[in-house]
Amino acid sequence: MTEIGVVMEPVPKCSAEMAVRIENMGFDSILCPDTQNLSADPYGQLSLMAHHTRTIKLGTGVTHPVTRATAVTASAMASLQEESDGRAICGIGRGDSSAAHIGKRQATTKELKDCIQTIQSYFRGESIDVGNMQSPIRWIDPSIIPPVPMDVACTGPKTIQMACDVSERVSFAVGSSHERISWAMNTALDHIEKTGRSRDEIKIGAYINLICDPDEKKAIEMARMLTGLVAHFTAMKKAPIDHLPSSLKRISNSLRTEYDMKNHSSEKGSHLELIDDDFIDWFSIAGPAEKCIERLSDLLDLGLDHVYLLGGSPIAEPRDLRLRAMVDQTQIFADQVLPHFR
Repeated sequence: MTEIGVVMEPVPKCSAEMAVRIENMGFDSILCPDTQNLSADPYGQLSLMAHHTRTIKLGTGVTHPVTRATAVTASAMASLQEESDGRAICGIGRGDSSAAHIGKRQATTKELKDCIQTIQSYFRGESIDVGNMQSPIRWIDPSIIPPVPMDVACTGPKTIQMACDVSERVSFAVGSSHERISWAMNTALDHIEKTGRSRDEIKIGAYINLICDPDEKKAIEMARMLTGLVAHFTAMKKAPIDHLPSSLKRISNSLRTEYDMKNHSSEKGSHLELIDDDFIDWFSIAGPAEKCIERLSDLLDLGLDHVYLLGGSPIAEPRDLRLRAMVDQTQIFADQVLPHFR
């Protein structure tokens, strides 16, 4: 059975309550973004969620190598693993908004790979060479705290291939069209076959833009911000675009120069004018339950082991009301779509 999770903004005095609701809806996981200028710190909120929930997996969606030293991330994740009794997931990527908002560049694929392998070494209780000294995290005992699975968010072919080499989980961030997920899956499977790694050793999934609402026009409008956000990942500086389908290549070329990073993850972004309804309908899943079931079924048939839903909220501010409204919106999916996949 495919795991189905939710990406949720961490909001103090609200996250734990909403996590209980999402667990009771029947979802398998909750991931929180690690982007310090745009949302609260995820680790404290994830630990509170762990204390108030029983079975749901919890993690970052995503952290990255830019703003936290690898030892800091390893220690934070091991803490969450212990607090949750083994339910932690370390979702990690190259970094985007969190780096941009403090004037730093995102990590390269090689830097991300090095970070992942270093964190994995810490989880195994190993010492890391740091200059002229050894750097163990002395309190992490792998016989007591199981290593946290690394779940790499991937957009381009090189990052997908790297993730297939070193991680326990791979999650595509390429949109929700069948064409894009199929391309990413083929890229991963071709690389796994070439390297000889067993498909059974790795879980492959995707971040899926999905808004379920009986009013299709409302759903498409709510999906506009997230469509621009995820499409922007294909337009990062030096990111390859030759492999993109024409409809996405056009948008990527525009977003590369016109993306409003100051309003990343906001309905105020001027770049949203570039995202028309037809593109949203292709790149995201937005509409009534029947449409969501059909489109999501087609994606799961490609062999996805897990999906993380990037939903939307009809309320923009304040943060707590935005999160509560997002969970209310997710309830429609939980009631009308999720049972079809259980």
